[in-house]
Amino acid sequence: MNYGLVIDTVFKQILAEPSNGHVASYIPELLKVNPDCFGVALTLIDNTSYSIGDAEIKFSIQSIAKVFSLALGYKTLGDKIWERVGVEPSGTAFNSLLQLEADHGKPRNPFINSGALVICDILLSQIKDVKSELLAFIRHISDNQSIDYSPNIALSEKLNGFRNIALCNFIKSFHNIHNHPEDVLDLYFNLCSIEMTCSELSKSFLFLANDGKKTTDQSTILTSSQTKRINAVMQTCGFYDESGEFTFKVGLPGKSGVGGGILAIHPKLYSIVTWSPRLNEKGNSEKGMKFLELFTTQTKYSIF
Repeated sequence: MNYGLVIDTVFKQILAEPSNGHVASYIPELLKVNPDCFGVALTLIDNTSYSIGDAEIKFSIQSIAKVFSLALGYKTLGDKIWERVGVEPSGTAFNSLLQLEADHGKPRNPFINSGALVICDILLSQIKDVKSELLAFIRHISDNQSIDYSPNIALSEKLNGFRNIALCNFIKSFHNIHNHPEDVLDLYFNLCSIEMTCSELSKSFLFLANDGKKTTDQSTILTSSQTKRINAVMQTCGFYDESGEFTFKVGLPGKSGVGGGILAIHPKLYSIVTWSPRLNEKGNSEKGMKFLELFTTQTKYSIF
């Protein structure tokens, strides 16, 4: 398969199409990003890589980082993690409070905001210096010591994160947040503030395409079973209430972020990341969704 040719062809086709999307406005710091940036990076499990466009520009990965926190939480606590967060699609917006009332404070899955907050709470209870350890974990799996939190983005989220503050306190009222909400929110805002490039992200998530092992040294990040389950949750829940659409059109497990990034995994083959800040009405990158649909169509590879 000539992946380089396919990426180049599809990229140019998507780039030529008009975009009706809008940059996320509820996090003011994200508005400073050039809305017309567009990058793609693909890394195969033999570590061959391809990139095009703005693939080397750092951007706020936002909710894509929830896969990192889930992986560390799962590695640390094991299957007990599912006692406090579910694995079902939400069918509602990523920051919705509606289902928490009916579900007695147990979020439907770890990728909606409420679920990610519970994962952060679990990490706080299990790890002493959690922000440092989480960052060390991400740097380890990515083989990149330059990855860091963005103080400006974290502060921007904190100053405007009223919905997340409400979610955290609401879950606390059901006793599914064990630590102080301010500590949980601080970890969550910093987690979402991490900045990486498309190329860095595609390399970082190769372990999910390689049975839980790093491709550079074959060290184990997660067990095969844990890897399978994280990929399964990404397949069904990685794009909020557009997850079914992504599965239908793209056919890969993945995770999006309101910074405009999309991660997708093809087990045994590759990790691919797109970045374009203009979002569709569901909060997912408009160009990224279109690119990945055409990419899997052209390559004729999906998990189905």
